Amino acid sequence: MKTEQQYFNDAISIQQYMDHMTTLKEESFRIYDGFEVSLNDGFIELLKNKQPKILTITEDWCGDAMLNNPIIRRVAEAAELDMRAVLRDADTDLIDRYLTNGGRAIPVYILLDDAGQVVGKWGPRAPELQELVVSKRATLPDKEDPTFEDAQKALYAEIREENMTNKSYWTYVYEDFKKQVKAALQ
Repeated sequence: MKTEQQYFNDAISIQQYMDHMTTLKEESFRIYDGFEVSLNDGFIELLKNKQPKILTITEDWCGDAMLNNPIIRRVAEAAELDMRAVLRDADTDLIDRYLTNGGRAIPVYILLDDAGQVVGKWGPRAPELQELVVSKRATLPDKEDPTFEDAQKALYAEIREENMTNKSYWTYVYEDFKKQVKAALQ
């Protein structure tokens, strides 16, 4: 069984991953181009001092990855961290170690120390956004309803649009990532 460090060694950089996206690429770069990392809250300094590596489990069709990857990438770049990506569906052994409520939810960010040991994880979604998604999903018709599939597609499109344009969502991601990572590194 491969270790997280071995997955990291075999992974591509987050830049390569985003540059070669085939789905939601434009949307991801819109967030990347629009997000600015706060340099005065001590978080970037902590990351610069601790230098964790970030292993990202992702897929380019995922709306949460579209939102989170550009923001976490900006953080990694500001702190000069090595951030790499692996595709969830290429090897499910890794994601199966990091299930969310029994599911293979992505993206997941695994923090590794110098020795390659896992020191923390974050993802797939900030709690405020999880609450929002749960409340929106509650409005969907029953799965047996003939309109369910169309309603679900429309809902996911609406969520993707909000993720891309609502900068308060970006702040939720940054603040929760910061909170979880600080707790893991201190």
